[in-house]
Parts: sequence; C-alpha cells; structure tokens
Amino acid sequence: MLIDPEQGYRAVVSRDARFDGQFFLAVRPTGLYCRPSCPSIAPRRRNAEFFPTAAAAQQAGYRACRRCLPDIVPGSPEWDLRGDLAGRAMRLIMDGVVEREGVPGLARRVGYSERHLTRVLTAELGAGPLALARAHRAHTARLLIETTTMSVSDVAIASGFASVRQFNDTIRAVFATTPSELRVAAQRAGRARQTATAGRVTLRLPVRTPFDAAGILAFLTARSIPGVESSRPGRYARTLRLPHGSATAHLRPAGTHLECTLRLADLRDLSTAVSRLRRLFDLDADPAAIDGVLATDPALTSAVALTPGIRVPGSVDGTETVVRALLGQQVSVAAARTATRRLSDAIGEPLPTPEGDLTTLFPSAAAVAERASEILTGPARRVETIRSVCAAIASGDIELHVGVDAEALRSKLQTYAGIGPWTAGYVVMRLLGDPDVLLPQDVALRNGAKILGLPSGMETLAEHSRAWRPWRSYAGMHLWQAAARAIPQ
Repeated sequence: MLIDPEQGYRAVVSRDARFDGQFFLAVRPTGLYCRPSCPSIAPRRRNAEFFPTAAAAQQAGYRACRRCLPDIVPGSPEWDLRGDLAGRAMRLIMDGVVEREGVPGLARRVGYSERHLTRVLTAELGAGPLALARAHRAHTARLLIETTTMSVSDVAIASGFASVRQFNDTIRAVFATTPSELRVAAQRAGRARQTATAGRVTLRLPVRTPFDAAGILAFLTARSIPGVESSRPGRYARTLRLPHGSATAHLRPAGTHLECTLRLADLRDLSTAVSRLRRLFDLDADPAAIDGVLATDPALTSAVALTPGIRVPGSVDGTETVVRALLGQQVSVAAARTATRRLSDAIGEPLPTPEGDLTTLFPSAAAVAERASEILTGPARRVETIRSVCAAIASGDIELHVGVDAEALRSKLQTYAGIGPWTAGYVVMRLLGDPDVLLPQDVALRNGAKILGLPSGMETLAEHSRAWRPWRSYAGMHLWQAAARAIPQ
C-alpha cells in the first residue's frame, strides 16, 4: 500500500487533487473506483477501499468511474522515487515493454525470474505484470476514444492491444461499456475531441500544478540540436526514435496540461511516445511535496517562491543522453551543443518524411561508435570514451532503459575511462528520473549555490544538501537557474 488508509480518506473527503494518480479510491456499494478528487459525495469510511494502482482495483472487481475519469490524471510520482524492483518494472510497463516483449522480456530487463517479479508486483501493487499492463492499455484507449476522432481499430492498435476483439473485451471488463458508448458519453459531456488523421494525433497530457513550463522549455531550448529539435517561444518539438519506427512530437504547455501533437510512423508506438515525453517534461512530479521540503531551507525559500513547480528534464533516448553528457564535460552549454550538432549533421538518420525544421533522428549508438573518431574534435581521451561507450551500448553490454538499477548503471558507466561521478550522476538523473541526485562537481551549480548564500565547496554543499533529500535533483535545478539568472543576457 502506498498510502495510509486514514490519510487517503482525508484526501478523499477534502477532494484533494494533489493525490490524483497516486492512489485510487474504490467504493464498495457502487463497485466503482475513482480518483481522490472525484466530485461525487465521499463514501462512508467503512465503504471506502484504497488501492495503489488502477490495476489492483480492477483485479478486485471494481470498474472505472465515468464521472471523474480516474485514468486521465498525471501518473504516480512513486515510480521515479522508487528504485526497487516494483518501481523499475512499472517504468518499463508504462514504456510498453510487456506489449513488445511479454512478461519474459520484462523479467529479463529487471534481472529477475517471471515468478519472482509477479510475486513482488502482486504484493507491492496489488496486481501482476499482465494486469498492470492491461490497465495501462485500457486507460490509454479511453483517453484516445474520448479525446480524439481516431477509429476504434486505430485506437486498439495505438493502445497496444493484440486485436480489436481483445480491445473490446477489455473495455467492457474495465469500464462496463463499449468503446462506442464511451465516445457518445464523452460527446454528451461536452469533452472536446481532437481531429486525428493517419499516424497523426493530438493529445492533452495532464500535469500536476504548479508547473514551471518556462524553466524546462528554457533548458531544452538552450541545448536543442537543429534538425533533431526545434523551439520557439512557448513551444518545443523534436524527433523520436521509437521501437517500431520514427516520430515527431510538437509540445505546448497550456495550464493544467501539455498539448502534444504526434506524427507516428507506426501507431503501436503512441503509448511509448507519450510515456517518454511525460518523462522528458517530468509531468508526474509532485510539486507540493518537492516545494514543501526545499522551501524549509532558508537559502532556497525565495528560489522556490520565484519558481514553484520546478521540473527536472528527463530523457527520450538513452544513447542521446549519454553522448550529450560526455560532450558536455567541462565545456559550456553552447560548446556542447555545437559538438552535438556536428555529430548529428554528419551521421544522424534522416527522417523518412521531414516535417518543417525536424529532419533528423539523433545518431544511433552503432553509428557513433563507428564514426565518432573522424567527426568529433577535442581531447582524444573524450572522443575515445564516447566511441567505446557507444560500442558497449550497441552491443548490449550497457543497457539504457528506465528499468535499469540506478546504482548498477552508475557503477557500470564509471568503469569507462573518462567517466566520473558528474557524468554518471547526470545520466542517472535524466534517464531514470532519479529525484535525489546532486552534482556538486558542476561549476555552474556551485556558482548558483554561492549566489543563494549556500556553501559552494563540493564537500560542504554535498553535506548541506542532505536536508533536501529525497529531492536533491530539484534543488540542483534551482541552483542552475540561479546561476543562469546571474549571467547578463
């Protein structure tokens, strides 16, 4: 159980939207499960049951509430906080691994037997991997049915179902209705639908507020690679390398959601693309918990007040994140961007159908390993590190996915000459969404600490940061922003 039942009931009585997605309320007399902020009258305590996941509620025989739409909420921040087996498995399930590789593939990626994995997930989350994946598919399907004009068959494919029949059976079991009835009910409720064409769909990705959209857009814009990424005020776009093909994504923050338009070569990649973009923009973070802890430090109080809801940018491509980190060692952001652009221009994979400024996929690990030495300039040791690490990624010796154990990845990376604590920590923070990484080796971060009146020495800052746990990654973003504000524009 992820939350105390009494605390959960208090959240339900007060309709506290901060807990939406973090746990689910089930009401025994109605047989429905809801988000904590459901506008319906709160049930009596003896009639309320709490579940850590929607899948667990479904396993217990409950159906999703049609009024509060418990599936159309930000995901639980628990999966970034937890580095244990359950947390790693959930990140992979949301990335679509069960649909692509089955439970055996999921078990292989987390390094345990199928039996042990199922036992742990059932004990921790109330459902096994198949049920958790089924719930994720069902919720994706409902979102597409109610908010787009996609055909039922396209929704089934995009949601990860093996067949339309399986899709229909699941919708009936989870929502006690048919896909057509769900769509009609959404139209009667006045929920707007976005026009969808072949391979192109626009979605509203929910986010917990406050949300520092300007900060994360500024971070991505400063590092954007022409061809791979594109940005203009209030907007960001990029190419994506996905399991079944390429895609482009155009994103625009809009209050309580992120408007996302995807063009996909294969509709089966939709759920994976959404999951990765949610991680890139850190949409599932819990700003109330983060800001509440960081604001207790007098040195950070004003920074938190200035930038509530700060986010830590994530990753959509492990190879790209590692190469960017290596190229960014001990150089400015502008210099790292120039080097990354040179690499992308030379060996990036052209999009089958370019879309405006988006023309190129970031180079694959195999391509970088083969040609890094002839393209990149700078210290020979760094170039060789990039080449050897990418060769290891291409061969599978280094695994880069959201189910990797953080400490194992950190240790593995640091076995390569030229990779120290800063690079390994940066990769873990962005690729895995680890919320508790501080990089005291970073000069800009220490400059920001000094500006805010914090200790600026590596050891003293690291010691002071213990009070910020488990949110040191977010504290680091405040320090970086403080340093950036001090630079004359």
